Amino acid sequence: MAEPRTATHYEQLGGEANLRRTVDAFYSSVLKDPLLQPLFGEGAPHHVDHLTAFLAEVFGGPARYTEELGGFATLLAAHRGLAITDEQRARFVELFDTAAREQALTGDEALLRSVHDYLEFGTEVAQVNSHAEGDTDLHPCQEVPRWP
Repeated sequence: MAEPRTATHYEQLGGEANLRRTVDAFYSSVLKDPLLQPLFGEGAPHHVDHLTAFLAEVFGGPARYTEELGGFATLLAAHRGLAITDEQRARFVELFDTAAREQALTGDEALLRSVHDYLEFGTEVAQVNSHAEGDTDLHPCQEVPRWP
């Protein structure tokens, strides 16, 4: 008899609509934040769509970020040269955690912890790649990850 399938984080988080609502709130706070706003400029219309698609894929949803939006190459191009600081990385995680709680992304504390843990990992990848002078300096994770 087959083992019952465990729901993905994407499913447990309520799918794309809930992720998008959280990313919208997060992005609004980023554009007002003096530490992060310089990384994001005035805001790009596609950024909420891209971040939503990326997180959906990471958490077990459709692979639209890879299949339609360029996958890791797009992600790398977006972060290379930004020279993300430790403070910016920590603020990114803090603001996303806040948005996730305020938007009631989930009431499951273990799931929120897993989302937070991914953000810690994902921002580490982005930070390393933002300082990379060549391909040999890139973070070892060179694909859109699946979490957990």
